Amino acid sequence: MADRFEVGDEIKMKKPHPCGSHEWEILRVGADFRLKCLGCGHQVMVPRRLVEKNTREIRKKG
Repeated sequence: MADRFEVGDEIKMKKPHPCGSHEWEILRVGADFRLKCLGCGHQVMVPRRLVEKNTREIRKKG
């Protein structure tokens, strides 16, 4: 389970960003994730447990 997420993966979250996009790119993995919104480019830090809870789909890089 810990290796499920990797830097560069794109994920679809349950709730949208205020810009309307559900799609995010993972920039950093650890206790907190740094995510970049693929709709507007905004970057946010999110606790791991919230990412694991709210992720609906993972698209692996490459």
